[in-house]
Amino acid sequence: MVIDKKHFTVKLHRTLLEVDLKEGARKELEDALEAKSALRGSVGFLFQNIIPLDVPLKNIELVTRDDKGRVKIKIPHRKDITIQLEQEEAKKLVKKLNELIPVEKQKEMESRMASRRGQKELARGRTESGIAEARILGKDRD
Repeated sequence: MVIDKKHFTVKLHRTLLEVDLKEGARKELEDALEAKSALRGSVGFLFQNIIPLDVPLKNIELVTRDDKGRVKIKIPHRKDITIQLEQEEAKKLVKKLNELIPVEKQKEMESRMASRRGQKELARGRTESGIAEARILGKDRD
């Protein structure tokens, strides 16, 4: 989904929300921050009030809209993003976001659970191999 406005463009992908400025110094700063992931992680936090950064859908806590077409996106540990759109555009964007966000949150949760299971299995394997090794070494002493 793409919403093209005079000064910015909103692009909604399956896993990411992009709000891109079209011109000016803030656009150049946005491009520089988005090009370098290290900068985005450190300095990006400082500039979040000036420029909107791309947001993975799994990080969005809540999406609402008001009667004036403002879409408010609540993101934990970051400044909320407010996007001024036409009523119909705002309605479509909020609806689509509310469809995609739960899917991405579910994928993230499943990924974390699989990672934890893998870590537990790896730790269990180390423990079991350590016990087997100790048994072998103990028998060699006899």
